[in-house]
Amino acid sequence: MKCIIIDDEETARAILQQLVSENANLDLKGSFNNAMEAIKFLNKNDDIDIMFLDIHMPGFTGFDLIDTLQNPPRIILTSSDKNFALAAFEYEMIVDYLVKPFSPERFEKALRKASNEPQSIEQKSTSETMKQETEDDEMFISVSRRLVKITISSIKFIEARGDYILIKTISKDYVVHSTLKKIEEKLPGSTFLKIHRSFIINIRMIIDIEDNSVLIGKDVIPISRSKRADLMKVLNLL
Repeated sequence: MKCIIIDDEETARAILQQLVSENANLDLKGSFNNAMEAIKFLNKNDDIDIMFLDIHMPGFTGFDLIDTLQNPPRIILTSSDKNFALAAFEYEMIVDYLVKPFSPERFEKALRKASNEPQSIEQKSTSETMKQETEDDEMFISVSRRLVKITISSIKFIEARGDYILIKTISKDYVVHSTLKKIEEKLPGSTFLKIHRSFIINIRMIIDIEDNSVLIGKDVIPISRSKRADLMKVLNLL
């Protein structure tokens, strides 16, 4: 199986390269330290079978990269942050989620999933557990008179727009006739925080923080003076 590695950490890439080299079924075609170079490669090479992809990368997250690809290969996510596992469950092409540091045995297990090998009883049990956790992380929103189910942990931020709110998730945007106050009541306070009169953010999606704004994906979101201290406290930065 032809594969590529995308991770901005040199050590992480080296570990994956070693694991790949030890597997006779894998053929490493490229190793990249940023998403843009990987996208250029994938646009010219549509025969890649597996992509080992880090989530947290400067300027362009792993999820951003996936959203740009029309025909992505099977993806094994690698991250030191386990909090995105439920969000990853929304993408059909993601076959497994490796939390760093992971063992060679766990790496081989991920490859078996990517190879579409029959699941063992243990793997089926894990899948059922993930499914239950995902269901606990879901909510319904009303969009154009339809009830749409979304994954709460996949929400990047919510913006007030008059009588409506914009809910921006990893994979899609939704415009809902509601208020920030109503939606805030449905969100876990440990993850979501209102940092401006017009914005509620998922603090786990923050990439960067400047004096008066946070960066989530490619969106710059303002922080009001009265809410800055709350954000610093939640992030244990006081």
